[in-house]
Amino acid sequence: MINTATEINSSTGVSDAAAPTDASNAPPATITFADFGLDPKIQKAVLEQGYTIPTPIQAQSIPHVLAGSDLMGAAQTGTGKTAAFVLPIIQKILRHASSSASPARHPIRALVLTPTRELAVQVSENAASYSKHTDLRAAVVYGGVDMKEQVAILRNGVEILIATPGRLLDHIGSKVANLSQVEILVLDEADRMLDMGFLPDLQRIIDLIPAQRQTLLFSATFSPEIKKLAQSYLRTPVTVEVARQNAAADTVKQVVHMVSSADKQRAIVQVLEARTRQGLSRQCIIFTNSRLGCAKLSRALERDGIKAGAIHGDKSQGERTLTLDAFKSGAIEALVATDVAARGLDIPDMPCVINHELPYNAEDFIHRIGRTGRAGSKGDAIALVDASEKRLLDDIEKLMKRKLDVKPLPEGAPSPSRSTSSRSSSSAPAKMSDPFFYKPYEPSTPPVAASDNAKLEEKKVGITPAKPAVGALLGGFKKK
Repeated sequence: MINTATEINSSTGVSDAAAPTDASNAPPATITFADFGLDPKIQKAVLEQGYTIPTPIQAQSIPHVLAGSDLMGAAQTGTGKTAAFVLPIIQKILRHASSSASPARHPIRALVLTPTRELAVQVSENAASYSKHTDLRAAVVYGGVDMKEQVAILRNGVEILIATPGRLLDHIGSKVANLSQVEILVLDEADRMLDMGFLPDLQRIIDLIPAQRQTLLFSATFSPEIKKLAQSYLRTPVTVEVARQNAAADTVKQVVHMVSSADKQRAIVQVLEARTRQGLSRQCIIFTNSRLGCAKLSRALERDGIKAGAIHGDKSQGERTLTLDAFKSGAIEALVATDVAARGLDIPDMPCVINHELPYNAEDFIHRIGRTGRAGSKGDAIALVDASEKRLLDDIEKLMKRKLDVKPLPEGAPSPSRSTSSRSSSSAPAKMSDPFFYKPYEPSTPPVAASDNAKLEEKKVGITPAKPAVGALLGGFKKK
């Protein structure tokens, strides 16, 4: 067991970055970013982003990081974890800031390791935004692109380096990255790094960092493997948990539709058309399990008149960046992705996530649907499930400790196969006023037994959502 100096838990089980109007989910009103004692230059940058009130993970983590404690942080995705370590890091190494052009005056003081390129880029954007009024330099290095530009940046010197493990080792091998003066190490999405087989790389990197350092570990779950990792590299860490483990944020409304594999493509089209008819956005992320299936589905949706794009591991970083930019701008409506995008993608107000196939790992389901309902926004998570995926669905429900709501497809969509109909909570045909897609987000209720679903459906009333006033990069509350 990990010897924790302090353990902090919040049992709210709700989104940790609710809109300012949802006071029940907010930290105490007296807590603001100004209360942390951050340098005025940092506070200015935070205010320029429009934030004043920290989310729970920020409110509970930042004081401990500033105090120099090692920390294990667990929170649902989209709750402001990045700012929970970026802001105190900037504060702690600000004493090293120098306007000198000499690279020797800008050694690496803080190292943030992430599992994916996308997450690395987003962390670096945070670091750049909140250190812009200081003389600190931040940079990011990741694979899939030419190293020359990264080499030039590292040779000029940076205090905050965000990196994927493999590419960092490349730069260390080329002797352009020196970790001998690192004071703070962050392992971001540590569970994902272990899943992706980065443990040997992590061990090599950590061996090059001074033992007298502060180590911060952030993870969606505290699995036995994560606890073992923490026991190896953290010293009497503070443990901060601000949400239920293995649960989606309550801002995400989930539903399952039983659909045969052959009908899933047509079902997606019908779902998006139904959302359009009701004035809901048809922008969505669609998750598949394989690179080949991802590319195939994207092309098929294009033929069906859906503006689609694909992002997967076979795409170059340049191609992935262009596709993401097109998706964020609205030029692409449906982003078809493998789990390379399940973490790291942070798109404010993402309205919908569709699981074209259930993931083989139940925890990946949590991360996939975590792309919506972020930072207080409300979103829909839809799973299209074939009879052959029943075991995967059972695993997901077991992990989440709840039964997912099963409803009929919108009228005109492919009918569920006979072999899957037994899981449906209702055998009645779909009605225009009934399916999930025809109602805006409704506040979720506590988990109930599957037998109670029909009774609950009779009581539900659609609620038109207010447009969220919160961004997602910082994860804090938007200033009015």
